Amino acid sequence: MIRQLSIYNYALIDSVELNLCEGLTILTGETGAGKSVMMGAISLLMGERVDSKVLANREGKAVIEGVFDSVAPGLKAVFDANDLDWNDGQIIVRREIGANGRSRAFINDTPVTLPLLTEVAGGLVDIHSQHSNRLLSKPDYQLSVIDSIADNADLVIDYKNDFARFVSLRNKIKKLRDSMERNRENRELRAFQLEQLTKINPKKGELEEVERDYDILSDADDLRSRINQAASLLSMSDTSAISLIGDAGASIDGIDFSLFESQGDASQPSLMDRLRNAYIELKDIGDTLARIASGIESDPVRLSIADARLKELYEAVKRFKAADYEALVDLYDSLKKENTGGFEKVEELNALESEARKLGETLKEKAEKISISRAVAAKKFEETLTADARPLGLRNLRFNVNISKGKLTPDGKDSVEFMCAFNKNQPLMPLSQTASGGEMARLTLCIKAITANKLKLPTVIFDEIDTGVSGDIADRMGSMMADIASGMQVFAITHLPQVAVKGKWHFLVYKHDEGERTVSHVRSLGSDERIREIARMLSGKEINEAALTNARALLEG
Repeated sequence: MIRQLSIYNYALIDSVELNLCEGLTILTGETGAGKSVMMGAISLLMGERVDSKVLANREGKAVIEGVFDSVAPGLKAVFDANDLDWNDGQIIVRREIGANGRSRAFINDTPVTLPLLTEVAGGLVDIHSQHSNRLLSKPDYQLSVIDSIADNADLVIDYKNDFARFVSLRNKIKKLRDSMERNRENRELRAFQLEQLTKINPKKGELEEVERDYDILSDADDLRSRINQAASLLSMSDTSAISLIGDAGASIDGIDFSLFESQGDASQPSLMDRLRNAYIELKDIGDTLARIASGIESDPVRLSIADARLKELYEAVKRFKAADYEALVDLYDSLKKENTGGFEKVEELNALESEARKLGETLKEKAEKISISRAVAAKKFEETLTADARPLGLRNLRFNVNISKGKLTPDGKDSVEFMCAFNKNQPLMPLSQTASGGEMARLTLCIKAITANKLKLPTVIFDEIDTGVSGDIADRMGSMMADIASGMQVFAITHLPQVAVKGKWHFLVYKHDEGERTVSHVRSLGSDERIREIARMLSGKEINEAALTNARALLEG
């Protein structure tokens, strides 16, 4: 519950500090006094978004802080998951809004995101106003009401865990099937590639060999002519190089060249030896050239074959997107060695599908148990709500919980719809289509009275939920709020004296001019002040003795 509430520099409020207790706390004040400002400040603690317009003094920042205790133990898991300090169940929530409209949120002095603040605040306070009456028309909320009465939380949690596991299994099955399909398509592609490459049959080194043959065959006549000419110049004519070297050797044969080499190195070959070596080398070169030339033949057929093979190999490298010819050969080798039967995981798929089928049957059984508990709770809820609501001016109310069954969802297999008729001879219709604002408010209060303790909310705030009623009905609504407050902290913002007198505590929201500004204040009322406030609510600004007497009577009653 909220133990302390501090508001600084927010809208019309300069500074408010309240110490709060359990039970029913009443907030009253004239229209425009600042009650909505109070609610806006509390809403900020619950995670509502803000802008810079909320600052009373734009040179400072707005700060709203709430201290909560008796916090539901279930929130500890949220704190642990987000590395927040758990101070024996006491939570301090703070919002700070700067002049630029940017806000910061803190839980136990640790900065937190707005979504996390909203998650934590949802377990601290339930704010209900006329604006939020539409929540009662939502199927999810209606289902949660029935579940709270059915007291089937353990069943539902168990089912939700299994359903989450079931969804996870189905996702695994889908991923595995998709993978197997991709593998199948991949196998078909690679089988096609293997078939095409088998026809081409590329071999290592083949491209280089074919390119060499093509270069020779495409220019055979010119190559042969030039090589033969070189061979002739070296050794195959009377004026060839080796003939001239032979003549040179004959000319100097018998000359003692040592006579001319007085300082020469005796280990060096003689000039005749060098000529003989040159003769032998040139003759060997000439013979080699002649042999090469004799092997070169013009062959248009072979040239055509080489040309076609080159084009086939070049096109294959391009078509299979290989980096080069060697990569193409490697691809062909890998496709021949590949075990294409190892892609499917049929056994794994069968095991997952079997597990999913068994879990699906379990889910159906658990969903049926939940459905039975809801049917019993719905019948009880119909009777209790009708009995509680009729004294609030809904004497002709007929109420029915329509539960329809469908496919399994995270909440079970049930869809819930509240059906109402507020007048005689009126057919039952969905609540959202038939209830007025006042009727919706009274039904909401009855539902809160039935479910408040079961939902284990530490604090409930009713913001003018009693608008549009008066007299005996207002008195009964006040009594109902007091009953709810017997087990928790309840705040009621009201304009009705019949409701205000039911409170254990009473705060007055008021404003007055301070210089150039109008400022809102909040103060706790003592016994005499409370009598005067109830009298004001009864008679207006002019408080006479009759109003005071009536106020005392209401409070004593």
